Amino acid sequence: MDSAPLLELTGGTVRFGADAAIDGVSFRLFPGEVHSLMGENGAGKSTLIKAITGVLPLDEGELRLAGEPARFASPHEAQAAGISTVYQEVDLLPNLSVAENIWLGREPRRGGRIDWARMRRDAHAVLADLNLEIDPASILGTHSLAVQQLVAIARAISVDVRVLVLDEPTSSLDLDEVAELFRVIRDLKERGVAILFVSHFLDQVYEICDRLTVLRDGAFVGEYLTRELLRIDLVQTMLGRSTESLRSAPRAEAGDAPRPAVLEARGVTAAPGIRDADVDLLEGDVLGVAGLLGSGRTELARAMTGIDRLDSGVIRITGQPTAPGNPHRAITMGVVYSSENRRAEGIISELTVRENIMLALQADRGMLRRITPARQRELAASWIEALDIRPPDMDRPAGTLSGGNQQKVLLARLLALSPNVLVLDEPTRGIDVGAKVEIQNLVGELAENGLSVMFISAELEEVLNVGNRVAILREGRIVDTLPSSQLTVDSLLAMVAQPSESEG
Repeated sequence: MDSAPLLELTGGTVRFGADAAIDGVSFRLFPGEVHSLMGENGAGKSTLIKAITGVLPLDEGELRLAGEPARFASPHEAQAAGISTVYQEVDLLPNLSVAENIWLGREPRRGGRIDWARMRRDAHAVLADLNLEIDPASILGTHSLAVQQLVAIARAISVDVRVLVLDEPTSSLDLDEVAELFRVIRDLKERGVAILFVSHFLDQVYEICDRLTVLRDGAFVGEYLTRELLRIDLVQTMLGRSTESLRSAPRAEAGDAPRPAVLEARGVTAAPGIRDADVDLLEGDVLGVAGLLGSGRTELARAMTGIDRLDSGVIRITGQPTAPGNPHRAITMGVVYSSENRRAEGIISELTVRENIMLALQADRGMLRRITPARQRELAASWIEALDIRPPDMDRPAGTLSGGNQQKVLLARLLALSPNVLVLDEPTRGIDVGAKVEIQNLVGELAENGLSVMFISAELEEVLNVGNRVAILREGRIVDTLPSSQLTVDSLLAMVAQPSESEG
């Protein structure tokens, strides 16, 4: 590692009105290192990233690149200086081809026109560096979120990159794809690229990162060598409190008194990924759903909640056969869904917290039964208090909240409908450890109050921690449903990763 930092921020301060999102923060990034930025949601990580990549101007402080003062008026200027960023939410154009997304704004030209053949050749070369066999001419939106994330990373490294910022790059990737990404990161590190890696997966931070910087409440806490900081000490440093405060809510055990079924699915088949699935959700039940990426986790959630039509099978709600058919009908039957894609199918960033919370309830009532402004504020205030949404400002644009608090706003929107069944697809993806446990505890409290919850997560430990039963999904089929108490992370991993009969 070089003795001089490639990128250095000294005394960085960014204010929004009277509030400082980061206050006097110092940060160093050296060539050929992978550096993690750690902290709870709201600690200032995203603001710091935006300050060094030209999205937000510094109110105070100095940024230096390769020893020279740098001030970027836009992300384009930062990219021209060799700083590329891949954000948590894929920020590409799904209606364009893979090649067009990689070279957007930098299209190769010949005779004043776009050289499509060269663009596809160059895109293929970049994708090959990631070991991705993707047709550069294919439309990006036809690919999974995982592939779209890798295309975003391919775009970022397609320039002469000196600093690569990866903000939650693995949130949509399975184990093999994470391993492949880490191979690319290590290769870039060998070339001298400085990499800022932001992730809430502590295992990944400790596997790939050389050093880490901890922020708390917008302030610099410390810079540490990863190998010298125990994980429990890292968590306590991030939170500023003991990990004893992070106990999850108690789970119901398999031996508890039998509970009635609220939702039953038999022989459910839905294109493109669910085949002959049987599901039982009991009153006060938290059913964890575990499966590898591509196993049909999201497809199962969408089939249960009327987003995707069933090809065959039957769904019973409180014993009555029904077919949701569409999300509105599912809502009228008390079944609600929270998508894994929080930005595209959840939060409307420009609307206020109050407007986001009231959105589904007003839609369910219809335009002729308007909820009065006073009643809206009363309801929004009650949910903000009940879910501890921070800051407790109902007139603040929801997009300015941290990821964990945005997820709470989404939950408030759904709970305002008084549902019987809550289907949560990756509700804690991309949020910090403190907010994650808050969401997990909230799910436990809702179940204790009789709500039935389907909880889908790529993190097997979380599935076991939250669910009192676990449905094991493999290649679109639920192969078994077992009490959590009978499983460990290792045994669950073995079950979800077991090859199919055709492969065995």
